[in-house]
Amino acid sequence: MANGEIGTVGEQVRVGRARKRITLRALATKMGKTPSYLSDIENERRIPSESVMADLARELDLNFDDLMTAAGKFGGDADRYMRKTPEAGVLFRRMSERNVSPEVIRRLIRDTPELRDEGSK
Repeated sequence: MANGEIGTVGEQVRVGRARKRITLRALATKMGKTPSYLSDIENERRIPSESVMADLARELDLNFDDLMTAAGKFGGDADRYMRKTPEAGVLFRRMSERNVSPEVIRRLIRDTPELRDEGSK
């Protein structure tokens, strides 16, 4: 994956496992999952649930937001927020309609203190 590129969920997990030098079987044991389930994730045959992605992020030192983004999921908290805050939906739709570039979005996150995640990797 190129610098700044998120990659698929499977690519992120594969890179994370290689970086941590952990086998698929060992990771599966730590997570209480089967090796075949994790293999399906790495090979893009399954999209894991939000809780499994949180576990993968924790075990492999991956960025949870990047995993969720690669899976095309907002997550339960974001879904609830969008329902109770219509302005957030308006912002998202406008960004989508106007095809706002990733750089503009990164700049918005970087320059808005409320949006920064100081703990992200």
